[in-house]
Amino acid sequence: MTKILLIRHGHVEGIKPERFRGRQPLELTAQGRAEAHAVARRIVGGWSPHRVYTSPMGRCVKTAAAIASACNLSAAEICADLNDIDYGDWQFKTFDDANATDPALFAAWFASPQRVRFPRGESLQDLAARAADALRFVLKRHRGDTIVLVSHDSFNRALLLHCLDLALSSYWRIAQSPCCLNEIDIAGDKVSVLRVNETAHLEGISE
Repeated sequence: MTKILLIRHGHVEGIKPERFRGRQPLELTAQGRAEAHAVARRIVGGWSPHRVYTSPMGRCVKTAAAIASACNLSAAEICADLNDIDYGDWQFKTFDDANATDPALFAAWFASPQRVRFPRGESLQDLAARAADALRFVLKRHRGDTIVLVSHDSFNRALLLHCLDLALSSYWRIAQSPCCLNEIDIAGDKVSVLRVNETAHLEGISE
């Protein structure tokens, strides 16, 4: 059985006011660094991972480094498929600015995200394809191991939808808090999602 511990990066600036953060380079805040260490302790207390992979974005790299260090593993390996969705021209726009730019597309993103492609950016189908590629990579390279993947809200949702056999239209039904923990077991063709958005380890840290 292969076990995947799917983690979202810690808290960053740019969350309030709400923005399309995507691939904007953002550093972990002091809160985010504390969250990274907390989720690292949670992982050490429950599992013995073999490897940590991370999105190339700095906020994920720093979160993954805290996990790898706590688990006495070699440095986390960057995996491009774990990157956040590319919001294209909407990169780092506030929700208010995006709504003013194209209110129809903005409304569609929250009503029917599976039909949206961001101007000069990605669609959920693109993101889902990358998530499936990342999953294939893990299963091919680490069958029977426990692996940590550190990524983003959007990527995590896409991978969880795949594992739960849910349509992309269900995208908004899954929450992903900073430094949450998701646990996925894969044995042959059987996929079991054991935890989604677990955050008890962040008590006293997160807002």
